[in-house]
Parts: sequence; C-alpha cells; structure tokens
Amino acid sequence: MAVVIAAVLGVVVGGAVGVAAARWWTSRTMAAETVPRGDQPGADTLTDVSWPLGEAVDQLDIGVLVADQAGIVRYRNAAAQSFGGTHVGVLLDDHVTDALRITHTVTGRPTTEVVELQGPPKTWIELSADVLPSGGAVVAIRDVSERVRLDAMRTDFVTNISHELKTPVGAVAVLAEALIDEPDPAVVRRLSDRVVEEAHRAVQTIDDLLRLSEIESASPGDELVDLIDVVRRAVDRGHVTDGGRGVDIAFVEAPDRLVVRGDERQLVSAVGNLVENAVKYSNPGDVVQIRTTLDADADVVEVVVVDHGIGIPRRDLDRVFERFYRVDRARGRDTGGTGLGLAIVRHVATNHGGDVLVSSQEGEGSTFVFRLPSTLVIDGPEHDDATAATADQEQTS
Repeated sequence: MAVVIAAVLGVVVGGAVGVAAARWWTSRTMAAETVPRGDQPGADTLTDVSWPLGEAVDQLDIGVLVADQAGIVRYRNAAAQSFGGTHVGVLLDDHVTDALRITHTVTGRPTTEVVELQGPPKTWIELSADVLPSGGAVVAIRDVSERVRLDAMRTDFVTNISHELKTPVGAVAVLAEALIDEPDPAVVRRLSDRVVEEAHRAVQTIDDLLRLSEIESASPGDELVDLIDVVRRAVDRGHVTDGGRGVDIAFVEAPDRLVVRGDERQLVSAVGNLVENAVKYSNPGDVVQIRTTLDADADVVEVVVVDHGIGIPRRDLDRVFERFYRVDRARGRDTGGTGLGLAIVRHVATNHGGDVLVSSQEGEGSTFVFRLPSTLVIDGPEHDDATAATADQEQTS
C-alpha cells in the first residue's frame, strides 16, 4: 500500500513536492508493509492510515494505475477500473503500456501524452507517467476534453476578435489619414461620417463582447419578469432597427400576462436580439411575426419569431449560434451586425435551463423559437403581484 499512497501523493501534489512527499511516505511505511492487515480499520497497523487513504483514492476523478518494477499493473483505483471493458479502455491500454515502458525502462523520467479519441463524442485523455521511489511507476489518467475545448474556444475567440476589430480600426486609420490633407468640405464631411460609423461599429462589437462575457459568467436572476412586456420592449427595438424601411412587426399577444422567474436584463437582451435579427434580414415591406405560447405538452414557454427574409442556407444552420459567425458577411457589414447576437441568445436560454431552435429555408425566411422550462412560470399570488407591479410601472411611465 505504500507504493499506492506514494503514487497518489505524486499524482495529487505533483512535481518535485509530490516526489519528495512520495519518498518520505515510502520510507516511513516500508517497514510496516510486512505487518498483517486487520479486517477492520482501527487496528494498530498500517490499516490505520492506508484504509482511509485507499478510500480517498477511489473518490478521485483521476484514474490511478500503479505498476511494479516489471511493469505489471498491481493497482487501479475506481476511476481507472471504470475504463475496463469499454471502448475507451481498450484504446487506452496500449497507450498506458507504452507510457509505463518509456517512463520506467527507456527515459526514467516523467512523460505526458494526450490521446485523442474520435468518439463520438470526441474525447481527449491525458496520460501522465512517473517513476516511483520504490522502483515501480504510476500513470495518472485525466479526461481533459473540457480543457482542450476551452483552449480551442479561447484561441478562436482571440483570432475572431482580432479580425473583427481590425476591420473598423483599420478603416478609421485610413479615413483619418485621408482627412489630413483633404481641402474639399464635401469630401471631408463624407469621410467624417464614415469615421463615426466605423468607430460606432467597433464600440458595438466591444459592448456585445462585454454583454456576452457577463451573461456567460452570471447565473440567472430570481426576478419576476413579465414575458409579454419583454417582447413589447423587443418590438420597440425592432422598430428602431428598421430605420424606416417599412418592415412591419406583428406581435400576437397572449390573452393573459405570462410571468416567469429569471433575469430580466438577460431575457430582454435575448428576445431583443432575435427581433432585431429578423428585422435586419427582412426585405422592405416584409412582416415579422412574434407570438408567445405556453406549451403544456412540452413543458416549455416559447417566444417564436418568424421572418420572411433572406433565410439561412442549410449548411449554416448548425453554426449560426457561434460567436462572430455570419451567414452573409457582406450583409452583416451593411446591417452593422457583430455576429454575437445569436451567441448571446443561446447563452441566455442555457442560463435559464432552456434552449433556442432554428428552422429556415433559404430565400423564404427563418423561424427562431426561444424556449424556457415551464417550471419558471409563476402562478397564484406571486403572479398577481408581478402583474400589479408591471401595471404601476406602465402608469408611471
């Protein structure tokens, strides 16, 4: 058991500190290994220490394998045993054998390898092998899939934000240079308008990034929110976005107020983004339809936004909720979009335990369904209080 405890110390503590602790523990308990174990904890033997630590090792999410000097695996904790007989376990066995061989007989130094398993789902497993003071070796098995995905998202984020900000900032620099020696007042006016436009575009991108970051890191609030009022405010934002192009927004209101428990700012942002997108990608004279429903069969509350605009190609449907992804980049520049609106919608839905669905036909329009679990719906006295509070606000305004 000293070997196992040494392995755990090395795995959990890590580095030089872990090795030193492992050496200390091995030297402290090597003599006691010859003492027979008692059947129950509490005897004056090594069991006093090894039994609780052995259970502790089984509670680790990290798989731990310990091999002897011959490379034969003598111990697996519960996490390592869980791979046995599985597809992942079969694939990992060869990698574990190689890690033990290289660490123990070839280099005599710690080795680390990340194994990529195609899945589905795609998984990344990190194998870390190290030599033990007793002459054996230990392998730690960690599922690092989430870390790899976060690193990939972080890299994509930096690349995308650099690209998105480079365009307006670069345009501002070019336009400013053109203004320096321009004598014609009409040209100066036109270039100045472009500078302001590009500056606003950069500011909007930064604002959307900050809003998305806030939503990702925040938990949903515990406010009583009138969902009908949220949609009305989104409709107002849609009218502003339209800018006189003549896109009509038709909101079919539910007969009763629909009060939910959640974060009002997040919900306003999500529904507002859906309506603004529908207006932006509609043609002049089109109609954007909005309705709210309580689907008892599916146990969800839905805000449905339907437009009859340019639609989304089938190949892009799975990606429209990604950060900075725009189906038509040229149209996105014309409408002033940052490509973050639908990412915000998805995160708000997720924060509230819901989801967002999309169906679309290129050239015929799109339908977005923002869904919240019906468990968030408030009935009874709380509903009446929220309704009265909303009415008071409307009278005050």
